[in-house]
Amino acid sequence: MSGEDTSGRSGDEPEIIESAGADEAARGELARVYAALLARAGETQVELRLDATRRACELLGDIHTAAPVITVTGTNGKTSTARMIDSIVTAHDLRVGRFTSPHLHSVTERISVDGAPVAIETFVRIFDEISAYLEIVDAELAAEGRAPLTYFEALTVLAFAVFADAPVDVVVTEVGMGGQWDSTNVADAEVCVFTRIGLDHQQFLGDTLAEIAGTKAGILDRNVDPSPAPSPVAVIAEQAEEAQTVLDAEVERRGVSALTEERNFRLLDRQRAVDGQLVTVQGLRDVYTDVFVPLHGIHQAHNAAVAIIAAEAFLGDEGKPLDLETLAEGLSRTTSPGRAELVRTGPSVVVDGAHNPDAAHVLADTLAEAFDFDYTVMVLAMLEDKDIHGVLEELHRSADAFVISETMSPRALSAETLAEAAREWVDEDSVILAADLNAALMKAIDLANAAEANSPGIVVTGSLYTVAEARLLLGRGESE
Repeated sequence: MSGEDTSGRSGDEPEIIESAGADEAARGELARVYAALLARAGETQVELRLDATRRACELLGDIHTAAPVITVTGTNGKTSTARMIDSIVTAHDLRVGRFTSPHLHSVTERISVDGAPVAIETFVRIFDEISAYLEIVDAELAAEGRAPLTYFEALTVLAFAVFADAPVDVVVTEVGMGGQWDSTNVADAEVCVFTRIGLDHQQFLGDTLAEIAGTKAGILDRNVDPSPAPSPVAVIAEQAEEAQTVLDAEVERRGVSALTEERNFRLLDRQRAVDGQLVTVQGLRDVYTDVFVPLHGIHQAHNAAVAIIAAEAFLGDEGKPLDLETLAEGLSRTTSPGRAELVRTGPSVVVDGAHNPDAAHVLADTLAEAFDFDYTVMVLAMLEDKDIHGVLEELHRSADAFVISETMSPRALSAETLAEAAREWVDEDSVILAADLNAALMKAIDLANAAEANSPGIVVTGSLYTVAEARLLLGRGESE
């Protein structure tokens, strides 16, 4: 999660509720539940604790231990990696519950069963069933002079309750922020996955990669007694040296088995393919050759390698490799909306939720590799608490023109401020202001169509708020 405002919404989470096909009554019930969740404190009022979430889970019958867990932390790539793990494990005939954040269009996207957002009716029913227990915990906290359950804590409890009700065979959770005190850490994961760690949320996690890595290593803690997974396996993506040094020390301190990219597994090869890429991965027990990944960019190839190893660590039995055909079938079904996603052609429009410098760097590389635009209009709208110049430093090399606008978030950065920053990186004539995102898209389409280019493209980025609004405006208001 990218940080939440005091209403409960995350900093990169749209406030739109859109559920295609749901009838008016169901949408009304979902709106009621969502409003109740949003009434709780958001992630800008961080509670450094696990006991409140644990207490609610225990009152509900230890729902956080109802199924084995795979937890994914990191800075960028968490959601895509979690979705790939889900797809691989599902293909091996296990029922998977997945909890990720933020969402694009409907809060139900955060809680997935069988690869799809949980039904509105189930979301509402389970929330109503657990509400009294949430109120008990709130009252106990109040008696101790402590804050009630936050939005994300309550949503975590709801997710575990949905998974216990289903029931599922395995839970894949994406850490909201950090790891050590993130509410998802109430569960003791059998496999603890670390995607690449970068600088983000410094106000909560620390100003250095070392500090951030130390907090994220908290997913290795055992918080259930007796633990359902006393000996976890850490699967660690390739890291900057500063972060890797900390993770190595934390793994050793806990006596945890670690599988680290380049030491224990690696991406051997990848080739561009229509609508994705073919990857070859040296796994723990076999080489998995020419596996199709329907996502773009070298970062997604590395995410796929990490997901394959996580699945191997979870599913492996006495040294038996994963079945290549089953693995390929699972990965081929992976989607990751809002991540280098092509949502329109003629001209091409790509949306990507890059909101920090690392993610912007990856986006720039992916555009150069996968889309071959010879004229690029960058539609940019960001939140006020992000590293604006860090993002612009990465994106300006890919842009022939910037169309600057604002998101609908209460924490939106003003278009004037963002445009002023953009002019420090490109010619003033290349920066155009638009009153809202709809106007920005229309202007970008005009620029792309007027360009003397064989392959013009539009890239909408800066925040998942921006992506969500653009997807709706372009008729893609449903997220898998």
